Amino acid sequence: MRYDDNMSAAGRHKRIIDWRPDRILRRENKGAESVGLMDFAMSAISGVKRADVKKWLKYGHFAIDGNVANAFDAPVAPGAVVELNLTRPFVVFRHPRLKLVYEDEDIIVVEKGYGLLSVDTETSRKGKVDTAYSILRQYVKSVNPSNKIFIIHRLDRDTSGLMVFAKTIEAKEIMQHNWNNIVLERKYVALLDGEMDKENGEIRSYLAETSQHEVYSTDEPADGRLAVTRYKVRKKGKGHTLAEFSLDTGRKNQIRVHARDLGFPITGDKKYGNGSGPLHRLALHAETLRFAHPITRKDMYFTSAAPSQFYKYV
Repeated sequence: MRYDDNMSAAGRHKRIIDWRPDRILRRENKGAESVGLMDFAMSAISGVKRADVKKWLKYGHFAIDGNVANAFDAPVAPGAVVELNLTRPFVVFRHPRLKLVYEDEDIIVVEKGYGLLSVDTETSRKGKVDTAYSILRQYVKSVNPSNKIFIIHRLDRDTSGLMVFAKTIEAKEIMQHNWNNIVLERKYVALLDGEMDKENGEIRSYLAETSQHEVYSTDEPADGRLAVTRYKVRKKGKGHTLAEFSLDTGRKNQIRVHARDLGFPITGDKKYGNGSGPLHRLALHAETLRFAHPITRKDMYFTSAAPSQFYKYV
């Protein structure tokens, strides 16, 4: 059931009241061998009819380890958990500019395409432009109208790669208030203009911002916030350098400003470079995101390969 943002408050309230929670059966394959989904359902769910299983398969009521399965012979591996939603089909997330990487009750990790805003701005709200936040908000509310989504950090509109969002107030507050301790690794890949001589290093400065919202480096602690970026060359040639950047701090436009400070701005950067480049985009990608889960404290590690075009020009 979709949640209509244009609906009146009374209409939204009625829809939330009318909404029925999912009734889900869970069965684990405790055997030593893989079993087809149809056969597993028939043996694991008492009193079930074959016609019902066929109908549930057709309309997406089954999931294996969190992934919706429609094929009767979809393998249920030893230890795998099969879920059957008796209330409605599972909601499948699909969007051409946003890929769902991981989801649980507390967080969502996505891979954002370049050109997509992370969160609503005054301009985007007026033009009803999709953002990563608005797309995910619509998704979680289609699962349950009372669900919420919270922004934790941002990527620039033209930066692609990994982002994490919170689904609960508790997860949001833990991640926002302890971001520097929770995040264990953030790695970016960028195509730079020019061929760097130094293979690796660190750049440290205080970042301040002009009234025109342009970030710049200063040596004066009182004028800005400390930013520390580590870099390493992966490959170079053809007038470009492919480099990886690791962040000790997470400041606005940090990598873009520090790349310019090094004398090798990011290819296609209209704000901190010359704006030109063969890719016709900002060649910056959030490749690795590793953090402690805000609730379970489990080590969460995600990686998203940099676009293949980055490698073509070195």
